[in-house]
Amino acid sequence: MYIEDWFRDLLSSQPDAAETIIGFVNSYLVHTKKGIFLGIGLLFMLWTTLMLISNIESAFNDIWHVKHPRSIFRTITDYVSLFFLLPIFLVVSSGLSIWVTALQDQLSDVIVLGPIMTFFIELSPYILLSAGFVCLYVFMPNTKVKFSSALWPGVLAGICMQIFQMVYINSQIWISNYNAIYGSFAMIPFFLLWLQTSWIICLMGAELTYCKQNSEDFFSNEPSETSGYSFNTRLELSWTIMEHIAERFSNGEDAYTAEEIKEMLNADVVARGGSKKIPMKLVDNLLSDLQDIHFLAELVHDEKGDTARYLPNEALKNLTKEELYNRLSNLGVKI
Repeated sequence: MYIEDWFRDLLSSQPDAAETIIGFVNSYLVHTKKGIFLGIGLLFMLWTTLMLISNIESAFNDIWHVKHPRSIFRTITDYVSLFFLLPIFLVVSSGLSIWVTALQDQLSDVIVLGPIMTFFIELSPYILLSAGFVCLYVFMPNTKVKFSSALWPGVLAGICMQIFQMVYINSQIWISNYNAIYGSFAMIPFFLLWLQTSWIICLMGAELTYCKQNSEDFFSNEPSETSGYSFNTRLELSWTIMEHIAERFSNGEDAYTAEEIKEMLNADVVARGGSKKIPMKLVDNLLSDLQDIHFLAELVHDEKGDTARYLPNEALKNLTKEELYNRLSNLGVKI
């Protein structure tokens, strides 16, 4: 009723047009009450939300070089948990903000506690956003991410996001006051700019988290890209990996993880008198190639905390150095 009165006052010079528009809106609302539009809308909203989360997970997996997404069972359980926990987090954070604000009003006359409570109220959005980003960087990639690696990137992303949100909100208020007509249209590109910048901030924090957890690879003297290594170097390293994996498999020992393979390769380099370290990115690339040529099989459990291990994919008698050379040399797209 309030909106109808406001709309009639807005179009007081054209009452017939106002009544026509209000009648159209009321007719649309009557149809939506039948349930079919509501059901379709809820399904479409659920589908778009799932696609959004799936795209975020895919982007994070690309940053972490994870080639295997969550299984269908884990996707359902993790996403449903997210849908339940996110509203609880929002309600608790909103209630906490209201409680702190009410407490501030009661303590406004207190000389010491008044400024302290004001400071914490102003700081609370930064803390909540930072905590949200830290949780996102730890739990969203389908790999094990250390909390210490995600802490400072999450805090930095939360601070940048809050500052940008303040600029965005103030810009929207300024534009809407500047011109009642064109200011409304200007909100659309500003909203798109907000989406783009928010996504850049989110990915920036994810990249920093990956760099923090693999910092030693970025401060070595080795090539930053795996394409900087020659084919012979990659062949020798691949054969070294196969030799150690086959030996463990023959002895009935636990299979290697990617981190253990990296340590093993570095130990071999030191044993031969070398001083350069093998970066984790190169190890992941070599393991991916060995899987593509069916020399290795990745053993992955359905738990995120479990680390993938690598086993021979064929009989050991077939996994010769000559066969490795032939398959690697033919790996890739042929013209």
